[in-house]
Amino acid sequence: MSEHKGKAVHYQKYLLVAIIFALGAALAADRIFFRSPWVELQDRREMMDTWVTVSVYAQDTKAAKQAIDSAFSRMEKVVHATSIFDPTAEAYQLNKNGEIINPSDDLWNVVSAAKKYYPITDGAFDITVEPLLELWKNPDANGKHLWEVDPATRDARLSETLKLIGANRITLIQGPPRKITLAPGMKITLGGIAKGYAVDKGLEVLRAAGIKHAMINAGGDIGVYGGKPGGAPWEIALRNPKRTDDMLARFVLRDGAIATSGNYERYFDPSAKVGHIINPHTGYSARLSSSATVIAPTCMEADVLATATFVLGPKDGIALINSLPEAEALIIGYNNPQELHRSQGLEKYIEAKDKL
Repeated sequence: MSEHKGKAVHYQKYLLVAIIFALGAALAADRIFFRSPWVELQDRREMMDTWVTVSVYAQDTKAAKQAIDSAFSRMEKVVHATSIFDPTAEAYQLNKNGEIINPSDDLWNVVSAAKKYYPITDGAFDITVEPLLELWKNPDANGKHLWEVDPATRDARLSETLKLIGANRITLIQGPPRKITLAPGMKITLGGIAKGYAVDKGLEVLRAAGIKHAMINAGGDIGVYGGKPGGAPWEIALRNPKRTDDMLARFVLRDGAIATSGNYERYFDPSAKVGHIINPHTGYSARLSSSATVIAPTCMEADVLATATFVLGPKDGIALINSLPEAEALIIGYNNPQELHRSQGLEKYIEAKDKL
């Protein structure tokens, strides 16, 4: 090979390397300086007797849609473990048979957490209230509902049913085999904890899929992380329980969860006097609060504490929240929706409509 030809080949090699390097640098610069814009994606599906909305910000829409589908699939697994209405669900079988052997991690985790919060809330949160709910929901042999019978009969029926209440009488055996056992006649309802747990599991899936900014709203049980692109927080409005078109306050949250409990949407009776949240100590509807909103690190914890503080009322509910690290609450009094009670550290999470 001539000297001139050799230099030409050598030059061509260097030129090829330079071109490859330049292309690589251009691609890197494009990724750094000209990234795809953030796009908000949202999907809404019916689940757990409510609407569940998954909202994410992403730059890869195809991957984000797959992540959202996976999050819904994970939440469906929680539903299958914790539903007391689906005959194929584990919780349904637990109520039917009084025990379940080798329950799924989901059912075990939810029931274990419920037992943990039972003494913490002084029994205000109690998953064994299902017999009381059935008593209020179903008519007697004469076709009369509990609110239609005379007070003496009503009190006698409640007194008898209250003997079945108490999450401390749920037995958890680590095994093997692992087992959950209910006391005779006892039934559980997981409506005040399973939604929050499902939200947490859905968020776990989104994180694992690489989603950086996400919110899941399951009928008011809301979990978020990452804020919004650019650093803005997620915003959650609290409506006036007496006027559905009025917003009382707006919460701002980058990471964590918020849940609200109230008796202003669901009632047992046509006159809307018997709310669906029952005081486990009395058997009657909780009547000390209009609504209770709790902020906590996980949605399951926020879900549980919102129910508990609603039952306890403003005074004892705020005292409970002030005793717990990383939890905050806003409780609205029963008769006066302007009667707002706040925990000690709530200020950093709230933007008042007027002056809170």
